[in-house]
Formats: sequence, structure tokens, C-alpha cells
Amino acid sequence: MIATVQGQSHARLRDLADALAVGVVVSLPWSTSATGILIGAWLVVLILTLRRDELRDVLGRPAAYLPMLLFIAGALGMLWSVAPFAEQIRGLSGFLKLLVLPLLFVQFRRSARGQWILTGFLVSCAVLLVISTGSYLSPQFLLWSWAKNPGVPVKDYLIQAALFIVSAFILLYLARDALHARNFISAAVFLGLSVAFIVNIMFVATSRTALLTVPVLLTLFALKCFRWKGICAILAGGVVLAGLLWVSSDYLRLRLGNLANEIRMYQTENQRTSAGERIEFWKKSAAFVAEAPVLGHGTGSTRSLFARVASGGEGASSLVSSNPHNQFLAVAVQIGLVGGLLLVAMWIAHALLFRADGLVAWIGIVVVTQNVVGSLFNSHLFDFAQGWLYVFGVGVAGGLILARREGVTEPVKPPIEAAARA
Repeated sequence: MIATVQGQSHARLRDLADALAVGVVVSLPWSTSATGILIGAWLVVLILTLRRDELRDVLGRPAAYLPMLLFIAGALGMLWSVAPFAEQIRGLSGFLKLLVLPLLFVQFRRSARGQWILTGFLVSCAVLLVISTGSYLSPQFLLWSWAKNPGVPVKDYLIQAALFIVSAFILLYLARDALHARNFISAAVFLGLSVAFIVNIMFVATSRTALLTVPVLLTLFALKCFRWKGICAILAGGVVLAGLLWVSSDYLRLRLGNLANEIRMYQTENQRTSAGERIEFWKKSAAFVAEAPVLGHGTGSTRSLFARVASGGEGASSLVSSNPHNQFLAVAVQIGLVGGLLLVAMWIAHALLFRADGLVAWIGIVVVTQNVVGSLFNSHLFDFAQGWLYVFGVGVAGGLILARREGVTEPVKPPIEAAARA
């Protein structure tokens, strides 16, 4: 009887951990503080449900132990760091969320509710899409008075664009599944929502990173889901859509058209521009890596290094930053090329985890690709929203993939996927 009561208590804790994980992804587009609180509560509950054999089995896989090795390298980097201790702790915090990945693999390898995360995420992003579009078209409307900015009501345009890209390409795959099932109404709804997310990105919350990520993901979608005729049709449709968006969006033309001018102003006048600052950060970060190529300058050292070489005045060369705006450089400056290679190996291991067919594998590929492409121009893994998007996206999808490979459980399909396959 005691064993029965303990089993029921354990099951309730597992259910609560699943519910809190759904709460995390639902809150992610909206509130940093709410997400942080929910992550803390989720971790406490999940740890109470873990079994040693489950964790040991998962940790034997590269997708799980490589993130842990990267964190360990970051922790060891504090031993030779010349940065103040507070900066070392701040630097280590960027690596900390990687420890959560194996826990998510364990949870959703055994959970029958993993795909409910998908429904919660898409519904939350769809609500944000409605508010973003409404506040952009009618900024004076009383209902949008609380919004942070017209079109970007919460957080910032980089985070919003990343969330919308992931949503758009998940919906595109759902539209393809619904079309194959000859469910034309669902296919039209999913495709319409996918296009709405892309249009919002191009007209309202355009980031240059997003403009590179969208064609990369569209190409992957065509290669993964179609044969050569379908590939040509998808890519041709993408070119037509890009042309229409280019002609109709002044904002899009302005964002791309200013790129060359920003670089010129930086090179000739040392002015602070978005593109110029990134070039300045990359040049200095590459020099820092060359000074200590193997083990780096130590965890948390980035800001001190930039302060050491900053020039006087107010130009781009005077900037002091703890963010090189490139994930590989952000790691390599602190823990050298050893850390950089661990980062690349982790990305490869996660991409290989999702080499199968199906919606869950596609979600994993979308999240990994968005992070890798975005990390060329930003340190996404060290950012709060972008980093947790990667961790929960890869962790949940990876756990479901492991469950299906091993026949541990058959995940319950959420309403949004059931509609696609009805």
C-alpha cells in the first residue's frame, strides 16, 4: 500500500512537471520574470521525479553530455580568468542553462504529453502575432495602450522575429501534413498562419538575422519534404513571395539598404552603427582568441578584454562589451578553441538527433538551425529568451525522439497536430 501511495505521488509530480514545462514555453514570448519563476518551479518538481538509471542512460548520449562538457569547461575557465569574480559568475551563467538539456531529455523521453508543448507555444505566439499586428496597424487603439512599442508589444524585435520564425516553419510542416491527409481546410489555416508570421517579420519586426534564417529554413524544408519538382516549386514560391515583400515593404528595403551605408560610415568615420559595431566586436574578439587560442582568457573575461583595448571618444572603437555578437567567438574568447569545438560538436550532435522524418524531428531541426544561423550575428545561447527557446525546443523534441526510437511511450497528439492529420 505504501508503494502504491508513493507511486501515485510520483505520478502526480510528473504531471505537475509536465504542466510547468508547458507554462514555461507559453510564457516565453511574454515575460522574462514569469519564465524564470516557472523554470525554477519546474526544476524543483522535476528533480524530485528523476531516477538515477534514467539519467545515466540519457547522459551516455552525445546530445546530452556535450552540453554538460561545455558547461564544465566554462566552470573550469574561472580558474584562469583575470576578470573580477562578479564578471566570472555572470560569464558562467551563460553556460548554466545547458545543464537543463539532459533533464528535458529524461522528462519527455518518458512523458506522454510532450507534444502539448507544441500547442502551448504556437497558441502563445499566435496571440502575440495578433497583438503585434493590431498594435502596428492601430497604435492609438485603447486596447494596445499597454504595449511596449507598436508592433513589438513585449521584449524586442530580435526575440519576436526568432519566435515567429520557429512558429512559421512548424506551421508550414503542419500544412504539408494536412495537405497530404487531404484535409484542405486545416492546410489552408496552417499555411495562412505561417504566411502571417512571415509577413509580420518582414513588415513589423524585421531583423537582418531573420532575413538570412528564413531562406535557409525554406531550403531545408524543401529538401526534407519534397522531391526535385516540389523543391523547385517551393523555392520558386519563396522567390515570388520575397519579391512581393520587397516591393511592398518600405521597412524591409530600408533595413537591407542601410547595410552598406552602415559599414561605410563605420570604416570611414568610426561611427557607431549596427553593422559597424558587429565588425568591430568580431575583429577584436578574433584578436583575443589569437592571444590565447587553446584555453582562452577565462570565463567572464570578455568585458575586461574589450575595456583594455577600447579607444577614447565615442566611436565604435570605444565600445566596451561583454557580448561579441557571435556565439563561437563568445565561447572561444573565454575558454578557447577547445570550448568553440565543444560548441560546434554540440550543435552537430543535436542536428543528428533530428535526422529522422516527422513533425518532432522537423521542430528540432528548425530550432537548431535558427540558433546556429542566428549565432553568426548574436550570442543566442547566452541570451535569456533565445537560449531557453533553444534548450526547451531541443530538449522536448529530443526527448520525444528518444521515446519513439526506443518505444518507451507513444506521445499523445495535441489538438493542433490531430487537426492536421484528421
